[in-house]
Amino acid sequence: MAHLDTRAKLAILADAAKYDASCASSGTAKRNSVGGKGLGSTEGSGICHSYAPDGRCISLLKILLTNSCIFDCHYCINRRSSNVRRAKFTVDEVVRLTLSFYKRNYIEGLFLSSGIIGSSNYTMEAMVRVARTLRLDHDFRGYIHLKSIPDADPALLDQAALYADRLSINVELPTVEGLGKLAPEKDAVRIRTAMSGLKAGIAENKEARAKYRSAPKFAPAGQSTQMIVGADAADDSAVVASASSLYGKFGLRRVYYSAFSPIPDASAVLPLVQPPLMREHRLYQADWLMRFYGFGVAEVQGATDDGMLPLDIDPKTAWALKHREQFPMDVNLAPREHLLRVPGLGVKAVNAVLRARRQRRLSLADIGRLTRGIEKLRPFLIASDWRPVALAERDDLRPRLVKAERSQLELFG
Repeated sequence: MAHLDTRAKLAILADAAKYDASCASSGTAKRNSVGGKGLGSTEGSGICHSYAPDGRCISLLKILLTNSCIFDCHYCINRRSSNVRRAKFTVDEVVRLTLSFYKRNYIEGLFLSSGIIGSSNYTMEAMVRVARTLRLDHDFRGYIHLKSIPDADPALLDQAALYADRLSINVELPTVEGLGKLAPEKDAVRIRTAMSGLKAGIAENKEARAKYRSAPKFAPAGQSTQMIVGADAADDSAVVASASSLYGKFGLRRVYYSAFSPIPDASAVLPLVQPPLMREHRLYQADWLMRFYGFGVAEVQGATDDGMLPLDIDPKTAWALKHREQFPMDVNLAPREHLLRVPGLGVKAVNAVLRARRQRRLSLADIGRLTRGIEKLRPFLIASDWRPVALAERDDLRPRLVKAERSQLELFG
């Protein structure tokens, strides 16, 4: 590995980290340095927030410790056989960069991932030392997200959880079969065992802190994972089934979906064409339906066409169009769980409807003041002055609800 200065390493290792989507900092504990103690904050004023065109948070210093790796996963630009320029930060360099960027108000925290160099334990130990040095030596109170190495000693993962807000372990691909084909050196059982261990640690910590407030926090922002979409043959039905299983088994805060991005010198087993980024967006919408709207996996799968979510219309509307017998719903009578299935009505709007209808019957204009999707929900809703019988039964309802196509910006263009 050639000798490089810190600036050159940063150019290589920040660029290599752009394929990691799981950098959101929501859900962590509130910490700040108000009062002159410590450095940093997980929220509040004075912190720069920047977002990519597709809404991804980019206000963290997101880097790899190294882009060298002993594995040869087909989809990874940092795989052993990849012809890319290699670099490696020292622990002190990562600490210094994080503090320097934070003091300049460029970032609100650190997202640290890494290729595996030497061994899983060697790499994980270095990542733990970064977090421990920031927390203990510099009293850093900003957000820290570590991408854990699943093959590492569980004791190292436990140490990481004491200093990081969130830990994540990538399942890499939606199915075990896909992982075996594209990342044969990684073990799905070990990945899930590590996730199970973290889940148990988080649960034990909650019990301990309920009894003893002085008990140290253990990954207060929980754990998350990321899967690559479009690199293997798994369709959207398989993706949402896998995500639902991960939420249920391991208590994940988030599952992130990353559309497969073509890489230089790609393996012949990878598809030649990258999936549309809109597919990634539809999967996030489907994920939202399962987490906040009470949709089951089978219902989301019912919105698909031959296993794939439609790209021209959101999953909730697609589901409603296939279940017209359940509409229109009376906004003044329908229970909350039914209203959440009306296209155009979000969770906040439904809660506002429930509060308002205690006072009086709601008209279509009343609903229009609670949501920006009034045109979308007209065919699906009955109000005191609105009954869309003919509109709801139109054969051309779907084309009327589809918005004009827009070109999506490239993430890394």
